[in-house]
Amino acid sequence: MPIFDLAIEFKFRYLRNLGNTIVDFFSQVKGLFATFGVVDAVDIIFVAVIVFFIVRVIRETRAMQLIKGLLFLLFFYIVVNFFGLGATSYIMRTIFSNILIILVILFGPEIRNILEQMGIGNYRKVFMNIFNSGVAVDIADMKKTIDAVCKACAEMSDDNIGALIVFENDTLLGDIVKSGTIIDGKCTKELLGNIFYPKSPLHDGAMVIRKDSIYAAGCILPLTNNNDLSSKLGTRHRAALGITEQSDALAIVVSEETGAISYALCGTLYQDVSTGDLRDVLTQQYIPTGGSSDEKIISKIARRFKNNDK
Repeated sequence: MPIFDLAIEFKFRYLRNLGNTIVDFFSQVKGLFATFGVVDAVDIIFVAVIVFFIVRVIRETRAMQLIKGLLFLLFFYIVVNFFGLGATSYIMRTIFSNILIILVILFGPEIRNILEQMGIGNYRKVFMNIFNSGVAVDIADMKKTIDAVCKACAEMSDDNIGALIVFENDTLLGDIVKSGTIIDGKCTKELLGNIFYPKSPLHDGAMVIRKDSIYAAGCILPLTNNNDLSSKLGTRHRAALGITEQSDALAIVVSEETGAISYALCGTLYQDVSTGDLRDVLTQQYIPTGGSSDEKIISKIARRFKNNDK
């Protein structure tokens, strides 16, 4: 049989299978609504609320990245199953047949955290945290935060004061925040300088900036596993790389030895940058272009497109 005829036959089979799948789907939907009752509606709402609560609780951790990976595996499984790839489908079925065990292993700390919060009866705090979205900040306030950080970094650079500042992005750093001290204060040049003053109790750890505020200080960051880094780079630089390898945060480092300013983004370290360059990077990452001071930053969409463009 000619190749052209084989291509036509394949397309015909594909369209026929696709049509049968669509017809079966709508037939199942029709049958479902034919027997749909109040109990079913309550059941669906209850499951949706549980899923919503779980997502909102773990959004404070880097577990959201694992969820995205699992969703990709699910999509991949649907694709290979649709095209009838036997060997690949068998491997994916084996994985998803043990999905509960995999979820418990991957999300063990998050599950323990949820149970601990329920056990101590802190329901009101949990409920308020779940419904506090925190995805929008005022552009004018964000500009003030960027300005304060750049000025503080310039002064600390002149005085050879070490600093490590982490800007949250799409991935929230709740597990990192728990390792430090909650401040949740307005970001000013003076407060930044006081926190990283050499005799300050919090100067050795990292500062986490959430939205336009200093959310926590004295935090412990994971170190990078990259063994190809120069031996001249200290713990602050390795911690900055480590957090940007495991999340989409932006980390700023001021060297205590040389006073040089560096920043890490997407697992890459950019060394010895000027405060002007730092301001440009922060503005590009956290300030949408063409907006007025009254607009809001919708970070989960705008920032992701900016990161993809880099």
